[in-house]
Amino acid sequence: MSKISLGLMLGGILGIFDGLTAWFTPAVRSQLLGIVIGSTIKGLITGIAIAFFARKVNSLPLGIIFGLAVGLLLAFIVAAIPDPNGKHYYFEIMLPGGILGVIVGFATQKYGRPGGSSSAA
Repeated sequence: MSKISLGLMLGGILGIFDGLTAWFTPAVRSQLLGIVIGSTIKGLITGIAIAFFARKVNSLPLGIIFGLAVGLLLAFIVAAIPDPNGKHYYFEIMLPGGILGVIVGFATQKYGRPGGSSSAA
């Protein structure tokens, strides 16, 4: 599977699980569906960004670090938005976002094959 396909697939699947971790925060359980949808989109964006990086840089440690950085950055952007009561959930959002980034960064570098380049002969 190409790095792009793997990044998108894994980012989307892990994004669903990322969103489902909101169940452990009782104050936001009523918003679970919206959180899962948003986390899935965030996971897809994370996956595609990491996959494009993995196509350019063939380094497992750099892929993991980049994945962590992208996962944390996108999670921070979401965590900076307060809930209706004005509370922020930085830890609850950034921990699963960072884990998602690390897993996608590792998998795209380790298991993704480079995308085929079309060259004119």
